[in-house]
Amino acid sequence: MLSTDDPLLQAVKHAEAGDWQRAHEIVQEREDDPLANWIHALVHRMEGDLDNARYWYRRCGRKAVERAVGEELPEIRAALEARRG
Repeated sequence: MLSTDDPLLQAVKHAEAGDWQRAHEIVQEREDDPLANWIHALVHRMEGDLDNARYWYRRCGRKAVERAVGEELPEIRAALEARRG
């Protein structure tokens, strides 16, 4: 289980609450982490900056998606859980 003080989990929680700005601040400091880059892509989608979102999807090795943000967030959370073991 993820620790509640995990910064990327905090970013996901902020994104789930609609606070993409705070989520962006957290992930922006972790550009060397592919999961942070995935969240980064998502928050750019949330703000409507699709060109920048596509850039971050490429950085994390994922294809840009066209489903709802709320459908992608659980996948990110699961990837965080899997990484932590």
